[in-house]
Amino acid sequence: MNMLDFYVSEKQRHAGKLLYEWLLEEARALGIQGGSAFRAIAGFGRHGRMHEESFFELAGELPVKVEFIVDDEHADKLLSMLCGQNMQIFYLRSKVECGIV
Repeated sequence: MNMLDFYVSEKQRHAGKLLYEWLLEEARALGIQGGSAFRAIAGFGRHGRMHEESFFELAGELPVKVEFIVDDEHADKLLSMLCGQNMQIFYLRSKVECGIV
């Protein structure tokens, strides 16, 4: 199994929707069985600028992590679909072990 994480800005949009909502909807349409979006309380990215919930002028710029636990086939499908959208979204793909105890 893979953990596939995408990091976007909370106000970033694509196809008229918030990007994190669009990613969740597209993943569901591809048959991915679950996904979640997590809003950060603070963070910084490649530009080094700190984003925190307390700064009024940065409202809407906090990071959102969109996470999926998927098999190789679904991970490849989702990444391939995103490449076809001509977008630049940072992602992290890592092997994970999961189960229920």
